[in-house]
Amino acid sequence: MRDVFIYEAIRSPRTKAKDSGGLADLTPQALLASLYNSLTERTGLDPADVGEIILGCVTQHREQAANIAKTSALYAGWPSSVGGLTVNRFCSSSIDAMNLGMLKVASGQEEVIVAGGVEMMSRIPMLSDEARAFKDPAFAAQCQLLMMGSGADLIATLHDVSREEADAIAVQSQQRAAHAQREGYFKSIVPVENPDKGMTVSEDECIRASATTEGLAKLPAAFAGIGAKGVDAYQLAAHPDLTEIQHIHTAGNSPAMADAATVVVLGTAALGEKLGIAPRARLVAGASCDDDPLQVLSGCVSSAQKLMQQQGLSADDVDLFEVHEAFAATVVKCRQDLGIDDDKLNVNGGVIALGHPMGATGAIMAGVLLDELERRDLKRGIVSASGAGGSGSALLIER
Repeated sequence: MRDVFIYEAIRSPRTKAKDSGGLADLTPQALLASLYNSLTERTGLDPADVGEIILGCVTQHREQAANIAKTSALYAGWPSSVGGLTVNRFCSSSIDAMNLGMLKVASGQEEVIVAGGVEMMSRIPMLSDEARAFKDPAFAAQCQLLMMGSGADLIATLHDVSREEADAIAVQSQQRAAHAQREGYFKSIVPVENPDKGMTVSEDECIRASATTEGLAKLPAAFAGIGAKGVDAYQLAAHPDLTEIQHIHTAGNSPAMADAATVVVLGTAALGEKLGIAPRARLVAGASCDDDPLQVLSGCVSSAQKLMQQQGLSADDVDLFEVHEAFAATVVKCRQDLGIDDDKLNVNGGVIALGHPMGATGAIMAGVLLDELERRDLKRGIVSASGAGGSGSALLIER
């Protein structure tokens, strides 16, 4: 097996998933095309050398349907020889895209892969594909697929996470993200032109630097209603030691929906020699897992745990972690189960503050991790994200 290197990782800003959002006027193909162009300008990469584009995308519906990895390459004018594969493991999809790309390059199947993800939630809202597994309660119960917030509230109950603790985690995420933005830490962002609004979008939009625990405390629980309709009873039946589900998650301590895309260049050492550039890091290993489906979001922790076990690592051996803030309670679970010190977990904020463009989030986090490893001159980092149904995926990156 050959070593696989990351030569570049870029992303669009994460913008609000509203018509007023900075990227909302762009089709996902147009957004990706702007990133493909930036990628070739930054690296000198010849698109004809790319074996395949692999993208994560969760809601593959309307504009995001029809294998957006392939159609976006054609839309951008890349050669028809460039293959395209679109993958969906819910919110870990773009980590899986990177993992698949790593395996293809490592095995000799391809020399160069562009991996990443896209989700335009202002244009293609979450659940707009009307999947029966989420829309039909009886069918969903048979499939054991619950909404993410319900899983987060169960995690909070199992780990005794209070509303005050969850709100404090959300405020910390906002403060860290605002600081990182002010200081220019997000080096992987490339500006995107939005001709319809006559503007250049160059910064993440979802950060709420003024958020306070006092303000968040006024927000109502978001998932108590669905819990009362049968979800609580379903979860309690599987956990007879519990007497009730603590509904602590609100719009303030949950991920913000967003629009964004990201792309990462993966290749062998020979690619760097051809381009005349040094790799930014080595993509060492990946792991995926499937945990308790009733917790829905625990996969970000379990996949990181599995990866560290496979690589013989403890939390002390890892310099930085980027773990999917799939609602505040998962951050507590991550700290407790993995033994991660707070000063190396999501040090520049997470998706509660920065936004969660589902199919793109994991690879965006990988870029954020790489930026920070470089800024601090550190070596090793792990990025992990949850999917639905207890699934999750993680990657180990070394400079």
